[in-house]
Amino acid sequence: MEHTQPSPTKGNLMAAKNSMKLAVNGYDLMDRKHNILVREMMGLIDRANALRDKIDTTYRRAYEALQHANVTLGICESLAKSIPVETGLSVSVRSVMGVELPTVRLDTPEPKPCYDLGSTNSAFDEAYLCFHQVKLMTAELAEVENCVYRLAVAIKKTQSRANALKNIILPELEQTISSISGALEEKEREEFSRLKVIKRAKGQPTADT
Repeated sequence: MEHTQPSPTKGNLMAAKNSMKLAVNGYDLMDRKHNILVREMMGLIDRANALRDKIDTTYRRAYEALQHANVTLGICESLAKSIPVETGLSVSVRSVMGVELPTVRLDTPEPKPCYDLGSTNSAFDEAYLCFHQVKLMTAELAEVENCVYRLAVAIKKTQSRANALKNIILPELEQTISSISGALEEKEREEFSRLKVIKRAKGQPTADT
């Protein structure tokens, strides 16, 4: 769509200059927001990668211990059923530069045996403790990955708005200001020339004589 220039008046020139000032401030704000969100996201990506490595390692230990327990105790399905289902998960939100990010909280008691110690061994205990750790880290990873996704979406939107201000809005306002200023200067020159002609016609001295 072609940009329509407003009529060349001092009021419109002042309005265009005010709009330019707001657009420049808006671009600076978008740029700062973009940088802050990127730093936040990069930190979370590093945290997510570290968590995935820890989860993989802990899962491996858990399944090795469980396999050993199954060999030494027999299939541990009935023992596993004695472990209560987790119900302490809750989600809240925090805001970073206007972007709502989830905070996942897992209120769970310290791990303690909820099964008959006389019918288990250290391998089963190891599997139980490892799976408990995995549960906590998985809740944390869910929070971090969701935050990364939301930040990535917000960064894309912020960059798009900043680009629109830089590449479309600001050039249009610069063109408008230049066009109105030129038209007003031309009008002033015409008015000055007209007054000179009128003064000469009346026999009055002009400013350049």
